[in-house]
Order: sequence, then C-alpha cells, then structure tokens
Amino acid sequence: MHRFLSLLLFVQAHALKKVLVTGAGGRTGKLVFEQLKADSNYKPVGLARSGKAQKALKAVGASDDEVCVADIADEKSLAAAMAGCDAVVLCTSAVPAIKPLSLMKTMATKVLPFVKTSRPAFKFPKNGTPEEVDWFGAKKQIDAAKTAGVKQFVFVSSMGGTNPDNFLNSIGRRKDGSGGDILLWKRKAERYLVESGVPYTIIHPGGLVDEDGSKRELVVGVNDEIMKNPEFSSGGTRSVARADVARVCKAALGSASATGVALDLVSKKAGDGTPTKDASSVFTSPGKYTYESAATDPPSIFS
Repeated sequence: MHRFLSLLLFVQAHALKKVLVTGAGGRTGKLVFEQLKADSNYKPVGLARSGKAQKALKAVGASDDEVCVADIADEKSLAAAMAGCDAVVLCTSAVPAIKPLSLMKTMATKVLPFVKTSRPAFKFPKNGTPEEVDWFGAKKQIDAAKTAGVKQFVFVSSMGGTNPDNFLNSIGRRKDGSGGDILLWKRKAERYLVESGVPYTIIHPGGLVDEDGSKRELVVGVNDEIMKNPEFSSGGTRSVARADVARVCKAALGSASATGVALDLVSKKAGDGTPTKDASSVFTSPGKYTYESAATDPPSIFS
C-alpha cells in the first residue's frame, strides 16, 4: 500500500501540466506557447480568436488538440477551454491599427517640407477597444479560471499603469475624452485578479522588442520606478525582448516564489551586464515584489 501511494504521488508530481495560453496567436503569446510546447512537462493549449491566429500556431507545431479557436468575450467557450487546466497565461491585449490617412500625411511630411510635421494616428477596431479587451475580456478570463479551479494565473500586462498621462493611454482617445486608457484598463483587471483569490503572477514588461531571448541582463522593479531611473530612461533600456517575457512566464508556472508577485521587467543594453540565462532568477532577486507594493493606482477608472 505504501509503495502504491508513493507511486501515485510520483505520477501526480510528474503529470503534464495543462496550460491555457490566451492571445496565443499574437507575437508574445505565440512565444509563450512555443516555450511550453518545447518542454515535455507541459501540455499547452493556445486560445486563438481567428483562423489566421490558428494557422500561426499550427505553423509553430501546434496539433489540432493544442489549439482552441474562441473569443474571450464568449463565456461558454472560455469555460470549455479552461476545463482541466492547471494554469493560464493571459497574453491578450487590445491592438491599435494605424489610420491610413494619417500615415499618408506623415509620409508627405518627409517629402514635402511645407506640410506640417504629423505623427501617425491610431484607432482600435470594433469590439477591440481597451475597455472591451483589457478589462471586460480579462475579467471574463479571470472568472472562468476561478470557476475551473485554475491553480495559477500569469497575467502579462504592461509597465506604465500608474501614469494616466502615459502616451499609450492616449491611443484611441476621442475628442470628448472617452476611449483609450489601455494601461489603466489593464491595471483595473490586475486588481480584479488579485482580489479574485486566484493565485497570480503579474508581469509588467517594458517596450516589447522582437529579439532573441537570453541575450541581455533582465532587470526587475515595481510600481514603474524603473521609468524614473536615469539608467533605464534612455537608449531603449526600458525595453525587453518578447522571448524573455515568454521565458519569465514559463518560469513563473508552478513556482512558489512567483506566486503573489507583481513585477516590472526590462533589460539592460546589449553588452551591458551579464545575460540572464535562468529566467526564474527574477523571482529570487532581493526584495519581494508583491502587489501591495505595486498598488499605486491612477485616479481615473478606479474611482
């Protein structure tokens, strides 16, 4: 009997960990899926919203049973996708699209000196605003995870959530002041996750760049303090490779030191410092980055 129980515990400890990656058709989500797919300890399932996203996952080796096509606004589909999952990695985000006319004007300023300099303007697609995706969509994912008994929820958010004046919040904002506020809606969803009781890890990456991972030294912080640090306020050092974000997401899964943590994540300039090979080291750095220490909230939306 004792040997049977030992064997049972061994099997449970080494059972595949089923992880749902939402937003898996996006650039960061796809990398998270690939990282988990390459590890025999995990059974990832990528949640994709469109046929195009599904094809992107199939292109990196996803089998039919590793892809689920569903909209995060569909509660029934979310519930079905999360059934039996041990963990969830949320990589969904509202994605702005450039306004064609504004792009033409910007291009004109480069060849016609008499045209006033103009930056491209962006808008969010129908049903794809920050409020709909980053608040209501994230909230539904959290609710579904709680109902499904998910043991860990890794939330990929963004730095800048403490600053209402951050440029990213202005994208999609209408003349009457409504709309936009992508970082604030993300922040609200984070607070909802913390208060849900679901074990969580919240990652606030800096600017995401498409580079190979493990090439730079990763730096962690809290409460957007990195953005005020002169060492990281210029030269692109407020950025981090998407591949490194994916590595940190994977490292967070099943890690007791990553539970209840909310941290900011950037990297040093290429060539500076020592490249971070072990992504789990960000959770063992001096100082615990709990959400209580990261809970400074901007007044709008939260009032």
